[in-house]
Amino acid sequence: MVLEIAFVHWLVILSACISIAGASAYIRDTLRGTTKPNRVSYALWAFAPLLGGAAAISAGADFWATVRVFISGLIPLIVFFVSFVNPQSYWKLTLFDYFCGAFAVVALGFWGFANSPVIAILFLAIADGFAALPTIIKAWKFPETETKITYVAGLVAVLLVLPSIPVWNIENSAFQIYLLIANIALIFAVYRKHLGFK
Repeated sequence: MVLEIAFVHWLVILSACISIAGASAYIRDTLRGTTKPNRVSYALWAFAPLLGGAAAISAGADFWATVRVFISGLIPLIVFFVSFVNPQSYWKLTLFDYFCGAFAVVALGFWGFANSPVIAILFLAIADGFAALPTIIKAWKFPETETKITYVAGLVAVLLVLPSIPVWNIENSAFQIYLLIANIALIFAVYRKHLGFK
């Protein structure tokens, strides 16, 4: 039992390290101006998981399963701030970006009124999904503006943390499932030309 717990903790730590490595490449490329983050996505990607992690902890979710959620918020926060350092890394926002951002903020607003941490977690995952749409579309149209390896690292990191979920309920798994879907969508978007899709 002790060995099993230690193994789960190491999976979470390894997952965090892989996420940080992938994010480091994204941050490096943003500083160079070769990667152009969508600031709407990254601002909301920072905010929603940090709130989601707090809601999960308040709902009694496992700490180790929730650490990955916090990291998935901290990294975009760093990317968001770094995107202001190099003017070449600026991505012009469209009406659609603001529209998705507004829907994400509305979903976050529902989080504030939800009496149940479980409902709050679901609304935060929905908000994060709306935040992801502008980057998924940008990655589909302009994959050269993204650091591809970052999303591969994100997918591997999520897959590693899945065995650490002690009970498959909303509190422990909703954000992990969302992160899995989002990373798969982003990987498909940035690699679609390599896969023969136009």
